[in-house]
Amino acid sequence: MNQERSRFLDSRLVRVLFSPITKLSGYIRSLPPSDKAIAVVLGGLVIVVSIASLFVFTRSLLVEVPARGGTLTEGSVGTPRFVNPLLALTDADRDLVALTYAGLMGIGPEGSLVPVLAARYEVSEDGKIYTFTLRDNATFSDNTPVTADDVVFTIQKAQDGGLKSPEYSNWASIRAEVVDTRIVRFTLPKPYAPFLADTTLGILPAHLWRNIPNDQFPFSPLMQRPVGAGPFKVVKVVENDEGVVTEYELKAHKGFALGRPYLDTIRVRFFETATLLQGAYKSGRVESAYGIDVPGALRAPYSRVFGVFFNKKDNKALGEIEVRKALSIAVDREHIVTDLLGGYATPLFGPVSSGNGITPPTLPNPATRIEDAKQTLIRNGWAFNESAGTWKNKKEKLSIDTVTIRTSNVPELKAIATAVQADWQALGVPTAVEFYEPGDLTQEVIRPRAYDALLFGMVVGREQDLYAFWDSGEQTDPGLNIASYANTAVDALLEKARSTSDPDKVRGYIQSASDKIAADYPAAFTHAPDFLYAIPKTLYGVNLPQIAAPSDRFALVATWYKERAYVWPFLVQGH
Repeated sequence: MNQERSRFLDSRLVRVLFSPITKLSGYIRSLPPSDKAIAVVLGGLVIVVSIASLFVFTRSLLVEVPARGGTLTEGSVGTPRFVNPLLALTDADRDLVALTYAGLMGIGPEGSLVPVLAARYEVSEDGKIYTFTLRDNATFSDNTPVTADDVVFTIQKAQDGGLKSPEYSNWASIRAEVVDTRIVRFTLPKPYAPFLADTTLGILPAHLWRNIPNDQFPFSPLMQRPVGAGPFKVVKVVENDEGVVTEYELKAHKGFALGRPYLDTIRVRFFETATLLQGAYKSGRVESAYGIDVPGALRAPYSRVFGVFFNKKDNKALGEIEVRKALSIAVDREHIVTDLLGGYATPLFGPVSSGNGITPPTLPNPATRIEDAKQTLIRNGWAFNESAGTWKNKKEKLSIDTVTIRTSNVPELKAIATAVQADWQALGVPTAVEFYEPGDLTQEVIRPRAYDALLFGMVVGREQDLYAFWDSGEQTDPGLNIASYANTAVDALLEKARSTSDPDKVRGYIQSASDKIAADYPAAFTHAPDFLYAIPKTLYGVNLPQIAAPSDRFALVATWYKERAYVWPFLVQGH
């Protein structure tokens, strides 16, 4: 009885619900063929519009989030040889190291340092002891855990003079010790504020490298197929017929400490020259590359400072501050930045670029720079000798004879050197330029300090640590004080900046040191270049920090994505 009543009620419900549709269907069937076709088309349009409206309405309520998947093809100049954080020498090496290795600390979204393999760290009150606790989930790409032993092994290899690591100077005087499996302690001989930046050094898996002697390190298969704890791992290496590496294929490392990257694959293709790379970018063989000037390319501040550094030991006139000042004022920085560098730089009149709370000196007036430079010389007893074509100072028995600018044989620096030559000749100073291949410039010019004036770029770094370039103890090779600059007040400020952990005090010391250096005119500072990075429109989440080295562009590569998903807002946090 109940079943019959239920069937009766169901049948009535069906008739009620579908009666309008049944009547409409009957009405359409009764129409003439032409009207029936119109009705069907209109009905179809209503259905399509309804579905589209529903889709748009639903999408408006959803939130777009990154999704896993996608491949990026990157281009790079050079040939990788030492894909190892202790021996990487070229940009090609460092690019692959950045993708496959990770350090205790890394570069965060705003350029600040953030824990990566480390879960946290503590600093002793005296600033000399740093204790790091590793993340429980930190693993190498061979799925073995990252331990304190791996960290200490890596540091001890950096300290090994027999390995000749470029990282040696950063770690030579620091004691590293295992506290337990997940805790490592570093003891510094004295407080050193920039130390945390050194802990971005990629960590080696001790179980794979421990038994490899120093002389075999460069030849280990691990040098080409690294095992690291970085966001990606090597799955394929492509070589040409001559055995030269032309491409790396990398896959996302699921065990990366900060979480699996969104991109599935990154292919890095290598080219001999920048011209070949640009051609590959234009043809679509690569999607992304740095140093490519195209509309829409990303720009980031490059922590390098370029200038013409004076060597007063090789040219007595350059020992006079008014001469150096006049030469510095005469340089047309606006022309260099706007015309020669396409606007992708910031003009400078001091040793640090803007940012990090440091204010650079005011630029000279470009409209009056030559006259201002001449007056600087005249006020200090110099007179221009028309017949000799030189500036002379009778009291000091000096003349400004030919100043020779030496620099690298690369297009941008050649153009800048030629422009500075024209500016100084307009001032009345005979000027010559000489160009060297980069390796020859280092060995034949920079190391022996064989120059009157050197057009060069200093890598100051994100911390604006000026010690290596301006401390008086760094004047001779292998020191980097290429202006042979000496000022005891600056030495004291730089030492204070290195020994305090208070960011405000550090900025104050660096600001004072920068002001004093600029006032001594040890160089005609010219510009700080911008870092350019061309990427496809289909790549999202690329946030460039301040760049100290080109490989820094990969600091946040784990957050880049090509695929997107749409989820309800309450699912975003979990996603």
